[in-house]
Amino acid sequence: MKASVRAWMGGFAAMLVLVCSHGYAQTNTTVEVTVHADRPGAIIHPEIYGQFAEQLGHGIYGGIWVGEHSATPNIRGYRKDVVEALKAIKVPVVRWPGGCFADQYDWRDGIGPRDKRPVRMNASWGGEDDNRFGTHEFMDFAELIGAKTYLSINVGTGTPREMSQWIEYITADVHSSLAQERRANGRDKPWKLDYVGIGNEMWGCGGSMRPQFYADVYRQYATFVHAPEHAPIVRIASGANADDLGWTDTAMSMAGSQIDAISLHNYTIPTGDWKHKGSATEFGEAEWMSTLQGALRMDELIARHSAVMDKYDPKKRVGLAVDEWGNWTDQDPSAGDAALYQQNSLRDALSAAITLDIFQAHADRVRMANIAQMVNVLQAMILTDQSKMVLTPTYYVFDMYKVFQGATYLPVNVQAPAYRFGNVSVPGVHATAGRDATGIVHVALVNLDPHHADTVHLMLPGIKGSDVHGHVLTAPEINAINTFDHPDRVKPAAFGGAIFKQGVVTAVLPPKSVVVLDIH
Repeated sequence: MKASVRAWMGGFAAMLVLVCSHGYAQTNTTVEVTVHADRPGAIIHPEIYGQFAEQLGHGIYGGIWVGEHSATPNIRGYRKDVVEALKAIKVPVVRWPGGCFADQYDWRDGIGPRDKRPVRMNASWGGEDDNRFGTHEFMDFAELIGAKTYLSINVGTGTPREMSQWIEYITADVHSSLAQERRANGRDKPWKLDYVGIGNEMWGCGGSMRPQFYADVYRQYATFVHAPEHAPIVRIASGANADDLGWTDTAMSMAGSQIDAISLHNYTIPTGDWKHKGSATEFGEAEWMSTLQGALRMDELIARHSAVMDKYDPKKRVGLAVDEWGNWTDQDPSAGDAALYQQNSLRDALSAAITLDIFQAHADRVRMANIAQMVNVLQAMILTDQSKMVLTPTYYVFDMYKVFQGATYLPVNVQAPAYRFGNVSVPGVHATAGRDATGIVHVALVNLDPHHADTVHLMLPGIKGSDVHGHVLTAPEINAINTFDHPDRVKPAAFGGAIFKQGVVTAVLPPKSVVVLDIH
């Protein structure tokens, strides 16, 4: 027996042990996936893996910022454990301070000595904000974790003058009064400001505007985004709510020449009812299916909005920034004042994976995405409680998928049986692929069926390789979570159940799993 075959049989046997030990049903279902390396697509912008941090609940305070004198280990006031975890997944960009909060935010409240900053009501999410976390804290935080900066500008209650002065305060390398004020507040060198979002959800909490009115407002604000010549700023228009194609059409037709990117917001509500969204942990297969079905809707939304954009921008100069997305469930009953705090299960991990697959398939148009949110809010990467921290299943998907940042997208074709529950069905297996700068091909495979394993034949015409290895993320239950007492229930493990032979990789996908393969 050849060594390669023996190795494959050993890995395959190990995979079957994993499958059987978790009580999974083994089937003869076969899935064929073809990676078209001969038809390389667009570069997968790292910013697709962006994050979002809003001034609400415990997302900032206690989640990112604890202050220099906190008993929680920190780096100049930033939680050391959170900083290290975010650096590990190579967070490319962070959006702040909102969200709805942005359109009531006065940037001057968040500069100067922290003990002298004003305390303001948080009209969007309740409670108060003492502004300990402001411009300097955000810009330094992004610099600390190696991320680009994305400011959401106050259009709803602000003015173009306020925006222009905020940008000058951050970016000016001259001796203007604003630059000198920044220096007096402790920052001599200007920061790099990468993106500005001109308003947030202007059709709703940002001002209840009609698209025609907002298009004119956008043009006004965009005129006064003055950036240093050597450090241009990308201007992002406040875009549509889910499937409101008319908003995108109006914005592109009236202001497209001044738009660098336009946003899109879409949340998946397991029950479909905003008043009773469903539990993050207490759910059955019906809500498992509805959540995955909702996540898959992102493909249709992007395709339809991109088609509208193509009417005015056929060369795809304008990017699509899906700068709020994720699963939104009912707040955890034990959360207290931690607004929008919810747990995070294997269901969230799989829905995140298939959403990222969709973004990569549309890499020619999607230039940024920001999951909502980074810490302690909605579909978070990280949960904290005082000095304790736990990484969520969604965090681990971002960790596994970081190999795709900056890779060249390789189109995939998947032939897989449907996963069915009741009268609803979705394709049972999803995939994405990319070739990184070193030539390694990465393939992600997601099995949405919570009951059955699949044998995948992965065809790789034109790809030369002799070695394949990877990682798998799964758990025994669809609602499995990581807790502070049991932080490793849902965590990637080495995947040994694959062999590369004669241009084909054969692998067994466990039920309800995410597998990422690296092919050399």
